[in-house]
Amino acid sequence: MDKIFVISDGRGRTAEQALMAALTQFPNARLEIIVKPGIRSEQQLLEIMPEIVASKAIIVHTLVSEALRSTIIEMSRENNIDAIDLMGPLLSRLSQHLENVPSEEPGLFFHLNKEYFKRIDTMQFAFTHDDGQRYYEYEKAEIVLVGVSRTFKTPLCIFLAFKGWFVGNYPIVLGVDPPDILEKLPAGHVFGLTTQPGELSRLRTVRQESLGGNTGDYSSLEHVKRELNYAQNIFLKYDWPVISVMNKPIEEISSEILAIKHRINPPEYTRKKYE
Repeated sequence: MDKIFVISDGRGRTAEQALMAALTQFPNARLEIIVKPGIRSEQQLLEIMPEIVASKAIIVHTLVSEALRSTIIEMSRENNIDAIDLMGPLLSRLSQHLENVPSEEPGLFFHLNKEYFKRIDTMQFAFTHDDGQRYYEYEKAEIVLVGVSRTFKTPLCIFLAFKGWFVGNYPIVLGVDPPDILEKLPAGHVFGLTTQPGELSRLRTVRQESLGGNTGDYSSLEHVKRELNYAQNIFLKYDWPVISVMNKPIEEISSEILAIKHRINPPEYTRKKYE
C-alpha cells in the first residue's frame, strides 16, 4: 500500500482535507495517510525523513516557514521523492498581488520561486550538455552519464534534470578515448551505463529501420559486443560505478544512480543527523 505523509506546522487538518478532496478523484487508490503535525524545526524534519524515504512515500505539506519548505525541497531532491507544497504557491501569489502589504520577510516571492527557476536551469543544462556537447563544462555538472549509443543517456538526463540535478552525458564510441575532464571529476559524479548485447542490438535494429537502414554495422551483434566491452574497460579503468539499464524503467535506473551517489557523497542532512 502506498503512503502519503502530511507534514504540517499545525495539526495538519488543512493539508489532510485538501488531500482527501483530491483523492475522491481516485476511488480505487489504496493509500495510507500519515499525519506529522507540529513540525516547526529542521531537527524535526531530520527525525521523520528516514521513515518517509524508507516508505518511498509522497509528501504533502503546509509549512508557513520558507526555510522549512526549502529544507523539504532539498531533502526530496536528494532522495528522489515527490513533495507537494500546498502553502508555498498560495503565499507566493498573495505576495505578488498584495505587494503593498508589509511582509515579515522581504523578498519572499523570489525565495519561494527559487526552486522553480533552478529547475529551468537544470533542464537547460541537460539540453546543452547532451551527447557530449560542451563536455569542457562538465565540472559544473553534479552527474555525468557515460555509455554507448542507446543506453538511455538522454532520457535519464532529462528525468534527473526535472528532479533538480545538473546532468550531462557523453557517448562512448569504439576506439575513441573519452575526454580527460571526465577522469578529473570527483568520485560519485560519473556513472557508466551498460546493457546486454542482444537487447542493445535489438534496440539499434529498430532505430536503424527508422533511419532507413543506412547505418553500417551499428546494430550488428558482433559490433555491439565490441562496443560494450570497450565501454566496460573504460569504466573499469576509471573506477566509475556501472548501472545496467536492461529491462528497467527510467525511474528505477535514476534511483540506483542517486543511491550510489548518496553512498559516495552523503546528503548534508544525513551527515548532520548522525554527527
